[in-house]
Amino acid sequence: MNIKLCLLAGVCVTSLVQPAFAQDVKPAAAVDTVPDIIVTAQRTSQRLQDVPIAITAANAEALAQARVLNVSNIGTISPSITFHVNNNSSASSNLVIRGLGTNGISRAFEGSVGVFIDGVYRTRAGSALHNFLDIDNLQVVRGPQGTLFGKNTTAGALLLDSTKPSTTERAGSIEASYGNYDSHVVRAAVNLPLGDNAALRVAGLTSHTDGFFTDATTGSRINGDTTKAVKGQLLWKPSSDVSVRLIADYSHSQGVCCYATYRVTKGRTQPAIASLTLANGLKLPSTNPSDFQVSLNYAGDQTIEDYGATLMIDAQLGTGSLKSVTAYRRFNVFQAISDGDFSGADIINVGDRFKNYFASQELTYNTNIAALNAETVFGAFVAKETIHDVHSLFNGSQAEFYYNALLGLPPHTVSANPGLLDEGGFRATSESYALFGHADFKLTDELHLITGVRYSIEHKTGSYHSLYTDPAPNAWATVLGLRPSPEYRRTHTDRAFSGTLGLQYEFSRDAMVYATFNHGFKAGGVNIDENAAGLKANLAVPLDPTYRPETVNAYEVGAKFQYLDRRARTNISFYYYDVKNMQIAQYVGTRFQIISANQAKDYGAEIENSFQLTKALALNADAIWIPHAQYGTVPGVLANARFRFAPKVSANVGLNLDTPLTDQVDLLARVQYRYTASQYINTAALNVQGRVGLVNANLGVKIGQRYTIEGWVQNLTKKTYFDSVVETPLQAGTQEAFVGAPRTFGVRVHATF
Repeated sequence: MNIKLCLLAGVCVTSLVQPAFAQDVKPAAAVDTVPDIIVTAQRTSQRLQDVPIAITAANAEALAQARVLNVSNIGTISPSITFHVNNNSSASSNLVIRGLGTNGISRAFEGSVGVFIDGVYRTRAGSALHNFLDIDNLQVVRGPQGTLFGKNTTAGALLLDSTKPSTTERAGSIEASYGNYDSHVVRAAVNLPLGDNAALRVAGLTSHTDGFFTDATTGSRINGDTTKAVKGQLLWKPSSDVSVRLIADYSHSQGVCCYATYRVTKGRTQPAIASLTLANGLKLPSTNPSDFQVSLNYAGDQTIEDYGATLMIDAQLGTGSLKSVTAYRRFNVFQAISDGDFSGADIINVGDRFKNYFASQELTYNTNIAALNAETVFGAFVAKETIHDVHSLFNGSQAEFYYNALLGLPPHTVSANPGLLDEGGFRATSESYALFGHADFKLTDELHLITGVRYSIEHKTGSYHSLYTDPAPNAWATVLGLRPSPEYRRTHTDRAFSGTLGLQYEFSRDAMVYATFNHGFKAGGVNIDENAAGLKANLAVPLDPTYRPETVNAYEVGAKFQYLDRRARTNISFYYYDVKNMQIAQYVGTRFQIISANQAKDYGAEIENSFQLTKALALNADAIWIPHAQYGTVPGVLANARFRFAPKVSANVGLNLDTPLTDQVDLLARVQYRYTASQYINTAALNVQGRVGLVNANLGVKIGQRYTIEGWVQNLTKKTYFDSVVETPLQAGTQEAFVGAPRTFGVRVHATF
């Protein structure tokens, strides 16, 4: 396998060049070298090559070139991380790193990959789905981060930082892009100094896309989106020792979504569904997934609001620095009546009103303890989250005919009167408390000991109560035993230690190796679903809707090298994860459930390479190999099976060109190939997406270092592939696939002033 050879080649190269690192090598001219990258994964600014953690980082320019407009396309930055979302961003936005992540659909789930924007934890990955606004850099921190970034980072962390206001210059930028499917994005930002010790920065965004699915009957676009967002920042430096920064942002997104899918598996009910679709006056969609056609009796409408404020205070205190981060956020998702049966038949429709409130406070103190020759971080964290959700189910006009035919009963035997069938109210709370400390002891000039520990308390509540259930004794949901379902109110509390222990040896500024042990912790909780405590048969003795915490013991060894006069960089790591009570969310056609794999194993290797081939030409080649990612004992088809969304091999290879054409004009070009091996893409079944290769490219010019004009294309070869598969509601044996984006292309113009 080529990727195995690539990984072995990386080991051989670094082994061969290691003796040359006994002394520092004088670097070539800066333009000839791979540039240094500054990261903050240990809560302090450090060179990427000095940090004993596997990290991928990208600045604003790199994100723009790679078309990483939001977290959904983050795989172009690193093959080790992927993002998957189904029909509702409040319940099914999943990030996966090294094959480990929270998979499936659940309102209750928090991710295994922690998302932090300006130091503030985001409990819903869907809140990072929208277009990035005034983001200065992004860091993908791989592996458990149980000390400095707390709970729910058993797989890693995603760190995003906004561009900081400047007190020294009046400046700004504007960017506009337009592409097929009437996709356009306009971003602008302006920085205004307010005297010598303050500055104001304001950024705005507007975007739109028609979506790439079409309605088979009307030809109109489906799954479109329109977003408007604004971010304001105020920086105040009352003295040289104190800095205060206030960040406030608001985003509003609305679109026709989110049930556009391809029917990948047709169950026994499909002849009836097809007949009802035609009887409803609609056309049947194409059976070719490349046509991106769908037939829905309700296209649906989704509105998302995401807003909040962050207050950051940095102050020199004694021999160190104290940082306070205070945050309040709201994340609301409203889904109007949408087609819950994913078809042109009018059987069942859904509505959802989801409200999320989050507040947090974190204090950290960085200091050097000279007596111990140690750089240390001490901190405390407290947060509270509240969820309110109302979920509604509506019978369609053809529901009664469908259910009687499905059950082989005479007409009107079971009833399904058009209108409200069921409505449930949910409330959940989460309270988090933590104390943590991290230390980097310099035992010798070359040898470092890294230690860290965090103590966390997680207290959660979850409840469901019925607001309405069709009272008819022959209502179809009652006849099938799905309603009424048990109401419940449960609590769950976890107390846990997590942390890290590692050694780092620096041969020189250009070479180091490390070995670490990390214990990660992801809180348990209460499942939030109408049937979380069981079905009608469980009314007398409800089932337990709680689920246990997930923990991981992670072992990693790695090396980071720069060589060839710093024109080349290779970072390589080998990891082994031992996971206990791995949380998995499943939708099984009639209800959502959370199951746990008592044990799971995940191990593999990664390599990242950067080569400055010439002054104008740079090559990046990154890969991950996961030979083993397997559940242990778990109910159903997942028993002893491979993880979902964990291909054995993923790789990115990219070539960047930046060369002068004249004194004022530079030619810019970029081409990238992304490869993903076959993988399971359904948490409740055995659906497999075969290997996928995608080609992305950019070509443009930069004028006077102030203006950039470029054309871009994503998925150049028009590869059709499936991102995930779910069971179709109330249609046994039928499955829906969420399809990856087709070829998209357009032009981007960027200017600074």
